[in-house]
Amino acid sequence: MLFDTDVLIHSGKGHPGAILALSRSGLRCIAVQTAMEFLQGSTSSAALKARRAFLHSAEFEIRPLTPNIGHRAMMLIEQYSLSNGLMSADALIAATALENDMMLCTGNARHFKAIKDLKLQTLKI
Repeated sequence: MLFDTDVLIHSGKGHPGAILALSRSGLRCIAVQTAMEFLQGSTSSAALKARRAFLHSAEFEIRPLTPNIGHRAMMLIEQYSLSNGLMSADALIAATALENDMMLCTGNARHFKAIKDLKLQTLKI
């Protein structure tokens, strides 16, 4: 399962649905874009250190940006940015899920729901 940034954030805030989704997943994966967004949200060096420790302790596998993911993200932007407001960061996360044939777990289904063939697990956050 590939997790969106919001799931990590809400898990850290103690949201039961996010914690349950992470605990039930055997293989916990995130896109490199998700890792960057999560770390970028730190407000201090202590928070950055805590977020890095969380990623390590939860044993997230960070899926790298590949040429295929980049190409697919560009195709998603062309197809969905005007009609659905798809943003580049979400396109990279969706492309990572699609290229790795993984379900994407998110609390922001509206960001991704229009994307054909993307398997979503939506959390109520």
